[in-house]
Amino acid sequence: MLEIERISGPPIIQNVSGPALRFPRQAQFHPLKNLNALAEAITRRGGKTFTGNRVVNVTGGDVVRLETREGHTITARAAIVATNSPINDRYVIHTKQAPYATYALGFRVPRGLIPHALFWDTAQTAAEEKQLFGPVPYHYVRLAADGDHDVLIVGGEDHKTAQAFDFDARFANLEEWTRKHFPGAGEIIDRWSGQVMEPVDGLAYIGPEPGGEKNVYVVTGDSGNGMTHGTIGGILLTDLILGRDNPWAEIYDPTRKTLKPLVVGDYVKENANVVAQLRDYLTSGDVSTAEEIVPGQGALVREGLRKVAAYRDEAGTLHKMSAVCPHLKCIVRWNATEKTWDRPCHGSRFDCTGTMLNGPSSSDLEAV
Repeated sequence: MLEIERISGPPIIQNVSGPALRFPRQAQFHPLKNLNALAEAITRRGGKTFTGNRVVNVTGGDVVRLETREGHTITARAAIVATNSPINDRYVIHTKQAPYATYALGFRVPRGLIPHALFWDTAQTAAEEKQLFGPVPYHYVRLAADGDHDVLIVGGEDHKTAQAFDFDARFANLEEWTRKHFPGAGEIIDRWSGQVMEPVDGLAYIGPEPGGEKNVYVVTGDSGNGMTHGTIGGILLTDLILGRDNPWAEIYDPTRKTLKPLVVGDYVKENANVVAQLRDYLTSGDVSTAEEIVPGQGALVREGLRKVAAYRDEAGTLHKMSAVCPHLKCIVRWNATEKTWDRPCHGSRFDCTGTMLNGPSSSDLEAV
């Protein structure tokens, strides 16, 4: 049994006070090495892995049917939709979780200076305490080996996807926080941002597809814990498909409901925030004309009654796409850090020329 310890303060981290919780017997492993081993195990047991095929539709039943963009149809006894945010559900799941952007910096540190451990910080600033939506802001810290040195990875500064654009300020805040608490942090060798799906009650959704599609299962709501939930999902969904009991089934059930006031309040506020984003249909563009867009950047441009997502590549060629996301028709917004088009409603993401990167959309932005 895991025995959580209350200690007087976090070890290693400087300039911080107050009690902390220590979780013993934790493990850290390399995600790609883990996936490669799983793929090899599938092959050894006669399974096959196919890449480069996009599933665009999943229909449940006694025989599940999956349709691909390339025109193929796959049939199976069961299907698991593990696409970060489900592509097969148009409404139910997406009212129970919200997409959040998160930021990370990598600092070079001498090998052995900082012990390998994971840290989470739940401290709030005065401004963060007044935020209306989402989880408590926090920082997360971990260490990775890289050649003859280590990399201190520090993340945080989360916000609703495509609803903040002060990217440089957030990276600066991360650096300031890191140098205050880890004086040994060296040069910044990388920086990036990503997206996590935050469930309204803090737990992932792993189980039968909540829309009622027979023999279709989902894994979503990872809240930045995809390694953990991927492992739990593999165990739990195997049991469900084979008709075996599993003690986690009720905890992670995607159809679960809660009447706790705090959770209900978050549910209402998150969905009101989604509706509020529809105002983008009425606003002007980011720029007056596409001629204002410099190479390597994108912007929304209003052309009559429609909005266009326009990107000018490094060679100066202009690429124009509909700014309307194929999933439930929300307007995308430009992410200047990752050079992607992000959807503020339910988290679909597209590359700079409109190719779908992340569901729930299962198709690209329409070319103009």
